[in-house]
Amino acid sequence: MFSRVLLKRHSVLPGFDLALGLAVTYLSLIVLIPLSAAFLKTFALSWSQFVDAVATPRVVASYQLTFGASLLAALVNAVFGLIMAWVLVRYPFPGKRIVDALVDLPFALPTAVAGIALTAIYAQNGWIGRWLPFKVSFTPIGVWVALVFIGLPFVVRTVQPVIEDLNHELEEAAATLGADRWQTFSRIVFPILTPALLTGFAMAFARAIGEYGSVIFIAGNIPMVSEITPLLIITKLEQYDIAGATAIAVVMLVTSFFLLLLINLLQAWSRRRQGGL
Repeated sequence: MFSRVLLKRHSVLPGFDLALGLAVTYLSLIVLIPLSAAFLKTFALSWSQFVDAVATPRVVASYQLTFGASLLAALVNAVFGLIMAWVLVRYPFPGKRIVDALVDLPFALPTAVAGIALTAIYAQNGWIGRWLPFKVSFTPIGVWVALVFIGLPFVVRTVQPVIEDLNHELEEAAATLGADRWQTFSRIVFPILTPALLTGFAMAFARAIGEYGSVIFIAGNIPMVSEITPLLIITKLEQYDIAGATAIAVVMLVTSFFLLLLINLLQAWSRRRQGGL
């Protein structure tokens, strides 16, 4: 009883009621109210109007490109982000600090600048594009390249601290018991990294779904081919079709929510499984 009173008396943060009120108020102003406005605007449409707005062939094609390219980019970033984080933590090499700083470049670089740079590099007459046997800029492949670029830091920076905190004694014990490198990684290291890796994957995936600036330049924005859903929303807003734009936004929001919920459930399952081992 005394410890509870002492903890409450010496708490650095304000009381629970005040802190909770401030947190809910801030969350409402920044997140809940804007999202509620999108739903309310969409509810002004009848069901047939809603279906017409969100299920036309052009809109469906943009869904397929946006979610498909985002998922593929996040998967690629999960693999190579893990490798990059492992190299940055475990191996010393010349220029390591420079490489570590370059990982954060997509965070600091304006997305429009990134899009222009990627378009110039991967164009058919660009530094890299001229040597490729296929076209990158102004195709769905270009969309994927841009999403990989902006999503990589999320995986690296999420996994990197976990690798730094790994207990080397576990790996040494596995080697002493006769495990090879693959067995040590797959049975000892990877289960520990899985929750962080799933978190990085989810963050990269969520970031890619809503990406706009770096994609519109390299995508070409060809309807039914390389047009992403965020661009379609902007197009409808420019045409003063606000209800249609919010309807598409609601579909994106709900779909993203369920995908992220699924990933969070996988994270929770992974943590429980790791705790039971």
